[in-house]
Amino acid sequence: MTAAAPAGDPFAALGDPNRRAIVALLGSGERAVGELADSLPISRPAVSRHLRLLKEAGLVVEARHGTRRIYRLDDEGLESVAAFLTLAWGEAAARFRLVAENTEPAEKSRPS
Repeated sequence: MTAAAPAGDPFAALGDPNRRAIVALLGSGERAVGELADSLPISRPAVSRHLRLLKEAGLVVEARHGTRRIYRLDDEGLESVAAFLTLAWGEAAARFRLVAENTEPAEKSRPS
């Protein structure tokens, strides 16, 4: 049995700078909502809303530890985003490299 696809779009979720900041903070390890809120210029309720959207997009997962909810990045969701970007940018990077390797550098103009 396979896991259900996330309800939200990970790229739409990453379109918000606060959500990108949350993802960056979680990149260094799991954190509780309060810890995230202490590191951001937004309220705890706002952090919770952003986390809910990131969770719906398959980018974070939560675990309950007593009364606390601890969030961490969802490896599977991030791997999907990375795979898409590699596919999309991989071809562009190859084309750019081909052009760069086959283009003569412009001669620098010398003062007269």
